[in-house]
Amino acid sequence: MTSAIWSALQSLGEGFAFLGTTAGLQALVMLAVGGALLYLAVVKEVEPLLLLPIGFGCMLVNLPLSELFQEHGMLKVIYDFGIVTELFPLFIFIGIGTMIDFTPMLANPRLLLFGAAGQLGIFLTLGLALLLGFSQREAVCIGVIGACDGPTVIYVASMYSKELLGPLSVAAYSYMALVPVIQPPIMRALTTHKERAVHMPSFKSTVSRPVLLLFPLVATAIVGLVAPKGLPLMGTIMLGNFMKVTGVVPRLVKASENEIANISTLFLGLAIGGTMGAEQFLRPQTIMIFALGLVAIIVDTAGGVLFGKLWYALSGGKINPLLGAAGISAYPMAARLVQNEGLKASRQNHLLMHAVAANTGGQIGSIMAASIMLAILKGLGIV
Repeated sequence: MTSAIWSALQSLGEGFAFLGTTAGLQALVMLAVGGALLYLAVVKEVEPLLLLPIGFGCMLVNLPLSELFQEHGMLKVIYDFGIVTELFPLFIFIGIGTMIDFTPMLANPRLLLFGAAGQLGIFLTLGLALLLGFSQREAVCIGVIGACDGPTVIYVASMYSKELLGPLSVAAYSYMALVPVIQPPIMRALTTHKERAVHMPSFKSTVSRPVLLLFPLVATAIVGLVAPKGLPLMGTIMLGNFMKVTGVVPRLVKASENEIANISTLFLGLAIGGTMGAEQFLRPQTIMIFALGLVAIIVDTAGGVLFGKLWYALSGGKINPLLGAAGISAYPMAARLVQNEGLKASRQNHLLMHAVAANTGGQIGSIMAASIMLAILKGLGIV
């Protein structure tokens, strides 16, 4: 009993001694970062499903003398199981697929173009990251933040830039949460009141069952042929959607959108938090990643709205350019923001279903953009 008490006191002394070193001070900074993430998740309710386990994992790995991310440590085991193998983000994508309704987009497929225009930030940020000295692999992972799709960022980073997984993931989910703050000022700055008040025609959402069944199969096949490196991303999201539209496996659909997605999100967050050790996180690259991520989201929104203005001009004022802001992958948040801005311009201006169509197009567009960049890396012999 006495030896156990003495051992505990020695460990406590070593812990206090560690806090007095440079590494200890860095650990204190990271403990504060973990506390800030927990504050955002619990008090402000900002992306709590992921920021809460990330924040807790960050605190666990930065406690003095913590060995949880060492070989055979709890967080390292979770990381190796679900991040190194890329399983956690893919499991989450199956759940996302079960929750997405492609009916609005398939009823008006031309709105898919907004999903393509909304990916401009990915490629611009990729170029900026290269100019700032990031490697080609790192630049691709940073650019994908512009997809505004956390699982996509985590999947790509887990393949090609594991050392940046922590800051990339935190940046991606932070900016996803800040979309309601970032997008509206850009939408208002780039459009006139007259443009925002444009009424879209009544939305007809009738799509035949065969089309709903064929779409996920065709989309998966196209990605498999054009950019096979992105096939796991598109394949899992379309698997979830296919299970949903068939209606024959309700138990699998329920499990995918609830138990599987929730458990994967929990362990994914803890694993990401485990990568946020002070040595890996407190580097100049982290600040640059957050700055580039902000640029990516801003350019995505601006690119979509400007494309909407071009379409507005070419259509003789029949297309509301606000729809371009929904061309990112923040589903369905971006669609709701477009609806709100449209209603502010005109109380009878109901853009929601059109915006949802563009938003689902953005989900597909983000996966396609990531898939294409991975295909380019493969073509260059980098991966």
